[in-house]
Amino acid sequence: MVTFEELNLQNHRIMELSNVLERLIDDRGMCDNEVTAELFFRYLEEVKAHLDLEDKHLYKDLLTHSDIQVNNTAKLFLSGSAEIKRIFNRYVRKWCNKQKIHIRDHKKFVDDTNHMFQMVQARIQDEFEHLYPLLRKVNAKAA
Repeated sequence: MVTFEELNLQNHRIMELSNVLERLIDDRGMCDNEVTAELFFRYLEEVKAHLDLEDKHLYKDLLTHSDIQVNNTAKLFLSGSAEIKRIFNRYVRKWCNKQKIHIRDHKKFVDDTNHMFQMVQARIQDEFEHLYPLLRKVNAKAA
């Protein structure tokens, strides 16, 4: 069973990385260096690991729960996870190749990347406000 502490730690690392990367990518000269690329690919891996952990450990009980609202919330988060993964894959195909970032249009890269960061930040906020309280409620009733 995954703990809320583990989920919160993952979210904290994701937010730290996105905050640092937002500042790095604004500077065109910082985008094409190895340090930024390493942080960027670590960010992608952290987000993927977080979504995979949730997919594997959080939704099963919610999807089979007797309360339809609990089921619907789980379905929404699960479909959101799939959408984020789809967007990430499209983003990586467009801007990355073999653990390197390839920037043809800096402004477009910054816009696309900031959009991705905002999407993930909104997801994390939704987890804190909706998913985790629901899980606590369901777990408390089951105990």
